[in-house]
Order: sequence, then structure tokens, then C-alpha cells
Amino acid sequence: MSILNDISEAMQKGKAKLVKQMVPQALEEGYSAKEILEEGLLAGMNIVGERFQNNEIFVPEVLIAARAMNAGTEILKPLLSGNDAEPLGRACMGTVKGDLHDIGKNLVRMMFEGKGIEVIDLGVDVDADTFVQTAIEQHCDIIACSALLTTTMPVMEEVVRRASEAGIRDKVKIMVGGAPVTEKFCQSIGADCYTADAASAAAAAAQMLA
Repeated sequence: MSILNDISEAMQKGKAKLVKQMVPQALEEGYSAKEILEEGLLAGMNIVGERFQNNEIFVPEVLIAARAMNAGTEILKPLLSGNDAEPLGRACMGTVKGDLHDIGKNLVRMMFEGKGIEVIDLGVDVDADTFVQTAIEQHCDIIACSALLTTTMPVMEEVVRRASEAGIRDKVKIMVGGAPVTEKFCQSIGADCYTADAASAAAAAAQMLA
């Protein structure tokens, strides 16, 4: 068993302290920061994502695993920015106006960052103009909107409309997600991409930026 598997296992169990010890150890053994991130931390996070989807684990376990992942990525960040200076792209994301849920959004942010996408996190209760203004000012390639309430979903449509009015619709991909959101809804408002969970959101975003 390689240390990368051990890191993945420890991260899945949410053992942040252990992850913090093993990441420098893996570097000493000659693994690159990129390998540790991709084959250790992200591989583990993908398993966590799958198990979450299959209802084998629940939000608290996911968050504990995410915290362990953060502990590892903090150590790797300075090393990664050295050899992968160029991020894959830039995204601004937030939970839409009227909605204060941020667990899903936070998971998506971590998955995005894991794929090498730079994220501007706008937090919760974000109105359509803020999404669009940020995308313009920060030169974002993606706007990612999250909603957990059916009553706040119309804000997503407003984001698409405002992006068109601002003349950036052809330059920016708009992604939507959250428990009540569906592929059908995504198409009906003219957004570019809907995914059911954080792991597939990051994979789709990486694909759009590639």
C-alpha cells in the first residue's frame, strides 16, 4: 500500500491530524505535490462524493473529510502554485439571494479548487447583479449558482438574464445546482450546465475550461 492510499484513507475518515503528518512524509518519499493532491486527497474526496451520493455517509462525515482535505491542501498549496502557476480557469460561486445554505456550495468550491480552478466565493444570499459584476471584474470563466430552496431558484434565471444584458453571456459558462434544481430547469432558464453533486460539478467545470 502506498502512502498516497494511506492519505486517501485517512482523509476519508476525516483524520486531519494524520493527513497533516502524512503529506510531508509523502513529499519526502519523492511524490510530487500534484501526485499527492490528485492520487491521495482528490481520489479520497471522489470516494467520499460517491458514498455521499449513495447515502452511505451523510453531510457531517463529508464535512469532516473536507476539513481533513483542507489540512492537506494547505501544505501543498505553496508547492502547487510553483509548478502549476496557471490555474485552469476562474469561477465565482455563491448561494443565490434569499438562500442561506452553504454546505453544498462549500463542497463544490473545494472540488473546484482540487481541479485547479481558482474560486471567488461570494458566500450566501447573493443577488444576480453581484454574480455578474464579479464575473466581469474578476474575469471569471464560470458563474456557479447554488440553491436549496425552490423559492430561490428563479434568481438563477435572473443571473442568466443579467449576464446576457451585460454582454458576457458568450464568454461565461453558467452552472446551476442544489437539491431542487434539475437538468430540465437548467435548460428552461438557458444555463449551461447542471450537475447533481459536487464531484460531477468540478469534473464538468474542468471539462468546459479544458
